[in-house]
Amino acid sequence: MERKIYWGTAIVAVLILGVAFFSGDQPTEKSDLPWHIVHPTAATSQIFGITLGQSNTSEAEQHFKEAAKSILFKSPSGQLVVEVFFEQVTLAGLKARVVLNIAVPDSELPGMFERGLRMNATGSGKEITMTPDDVARVFQMPISSLTYMPTTRLDDAVFAKRFGQPELRVKEKKSGAVHWLYPQHGLDITLGGVEKPLLQYVSPRDFDKLIQPLLANGEILK
Repeated sequence: MERKIYWGTAIVAVLILGVAFFSGDQPTEKSDLPWHIVHPTAATSQIFGITLGQSNTSEAEQHFKEAAKSILFKSPSGQLVVEVFFEQVTLAGLKARVVLNIAVPDSELPGMFERGLRMNATGSGKEITMTPDDVARVFQMPISSLTYMPTTRLDDAVFAKRFGQPELRVKEKKSGAVHWLYPQHGLDITLGGVEKPLLQYVSPRDFDKLIQPLLANGEILK
């Protein structure tokens, strides 16, 4: 009986999510829909009320009504980046995980690394816990990109209906994941078959930085 209830709840959740994506008539905050992308200028994007390159994490916390967690990540190649993440937010009735990349000046990253309180090795690099002072400073710095990960897998048709056909599709040679690319919006939708979708938003002016690694390690699909 418990299993039947569980699967019934799951099916209802998927149906609700699909309806929300297909229908534009939901009584919800329009700015919280993942396809509602605004361009204050030709070079910038605003999504979920966040203007990339201008808004900061403190403002995102107010909008999402959730507390953010931050991490300093060091890749195997030695590159340092700061990420801020919300484990679960509910926007327009849709649950998702949100990750923000923060525009920390390159000159400040080594100091944050040296002051780090703890280091945790992962399969993709090292995660460093920053000091409270560094976290507070990071929370006031501009958000450079936003990654939105719905908790439910959706069919490609859902994205085609809401975002239209992409200008370019690129398939990763290693993983097989397919990227739907919308340069005019600074949007990359990653679809991986059985994997859940991933939507990454950057300012249109920064789109070349996003697409270059994809073209170097993937193939363009017709």
